[in-house]
Amino acid sequence: MSTERTTGPAGGPVAIVTGAAGGMGSAIARRLATGGMTVVGLDRAAAQDCHRSEVLDVADQRAVRSAIDGIIAEFGPIDALVSTAGHYRSVPFTDVSDEDLRTMLRVHLGGFFAASQAVLPGMLARGQGSIVAIASELAVGGGARDSHYAAAKGAVLGAVRSLAAEVADAGVRVNAVAPGPTNTPMLAQDSPWREPGYLRTLPTRALAEPEEVALCVDFLVRSGGFMTGEVLNPNSGAVI
Repeated sequence: MSTERTTGPAGGPVAIVTGAAGGMGSAIARRLATGGMTVVGLDRAAAQDCHRSEVLDVADQRAVRSAIDGIIAEFGPIDALVSTAGHYRSVPFTDVSDEDLRTMLRVHLGGFFAASQAVLPGMLARGQGSIVAIASELAVGGGARDSHYAAAKGAVLGAVRSLAAEVADAGVRVNAVAPGPTNTPMLAQDSPWREPGYLRTLPTRALAEPEEVALCVDFLVRSGGFMTGEVLNPNSGAVI
């Protein structure tokens, strides 16, 4: 695990964004930082849009807990966690290996558990906090050759709803954002989701942009005080 500072002086409420080096995670980090939050990124690669970047495996509970303890010591209590770190690989169902399945569940579900378990004690003690997980349209609608990815994202939704019910009376909110195909580097340029034929099936005729997903996250963190256990679906109208 390594640490580096990537932007200017911090200030304001503290947010942790896992997967902050990726296209969607960086857009979320920028949006929260622009709104006055101190943003710390956790990722396998250094994040450029945060006040501090921790390079680690988001599914490694010990590393995540150690990093978050250090963040609290430097910046103060955690106000928000956004679990964005993800992994995608399209594979036919019969070709999904045990390792494929374990990796997908470890990154998505394991990453959500590791970060949430690390920030929850402080949030519960203070009686406030917001946790947002990035799920996927495929968790709701499924997709050909995406069974292990959809299963992992569906598991995240189950965890979000269960945790929301568990901590609601303690003042902690837990929600999810389930984007459709989004215009980020993780979506390969030759992906079928980018083909004109697919785009014509979308009511908006366009992929979601990472900044649009970031808007949803920002709303849940800052303004959605009346929402918990909910899922926002910025999916270009793919699932209505």
